Amino acid sequence: MNPQKILTMQDLSCVGQCSLTVALPILSSYGIETAVLPTAVLSNHTMFPSWSYLDLTPEIDSIFQHWEKSNISFDAFLLGYLGKKKLIDIAINCFQKFSKKNAKIFLDPVFADNGKLYSGFTLDYVYEMRRLLNYADVLLPNVTEACFLTGVDYQKDHNEVFIEKIGKELRKYTKATIVLTGVQKENKIGEWIDQNGEQMYLWHELIPATRHGTGDIFSSVFTANFLKGLEVKECSNRAASFVADCLKITGEDHFYGVYFESILDKQRRK
Repeated sequence: MNPQKILTMQDLSCVGQCSLTVALPILSSYGIETAVLPTAVLSNHTMFPSWSYLDLTPEIDSIFQHWEKSNISFDAFLLGYLGKKKLIDIAINCFQKFSKKNAKIFLDPVFADNGKLYSGFTLDYVYEMRRLLNYADVLLPNVTEACFLTGVDYQKDHNEVFIEKIGKELRKYTKATIVLTGVQKENKIGEWIDQNGEQMYLWHELIPATRHGTGDIFSSVFTANFLKGLEVKECSNRAASFVADCLKITGEDHFYGVYFESILDKQRRK
């Protein structure tokens, strides 16, 4: 039996545990054939004091031409950090050209956190990102990203009224299964899930640490487990558990990511 084939579209940081350097090893470790579409190459990710940036957007047309000649297609797509409005059109074109029948699209918007847009992003980008929501089968925004996508004012108190208002507004843009991440309640963190109208909260231990790339790890582990046939609730629990384990073993001196590599095989075999 041939393994499932997924394309993950996001940037590549030569140094730094995030984006493609997280998605590729995690998805591959689950036996999923993983192809990549790098949108840019960075010397290191932007948590470092400085970085170089090579935009690969001009090369993508040529990549697509060769894929079409070779009849390449994918069972699934995982989208992470895109960063440019033009790449949203490119992503839609990619789905249209290279999807197998019933291909699944996993979308992690990656443009904001803690109530603020990341540096370099604008509301124009957010409004363009709304177009992608209509294509998603599974949507994986954090609370801040969901607020920007819906126009709901961000608040630190993630009470049920607030969270469910976000979910209701997201439904105007997508029919996807929604997995809203980073929901906080006292000393817990979790996800709010809306799948076909069935809603639930999942709660986990809140690890008092913030590290770059944990959202990318969550979406990669979630996607891998989903494609292996697990239910959404179990996918979310496994992804959250893996992120927590990574945070626990990562020392304070490792500022630019988490040590996911040493526990990857253990997580996969659960």
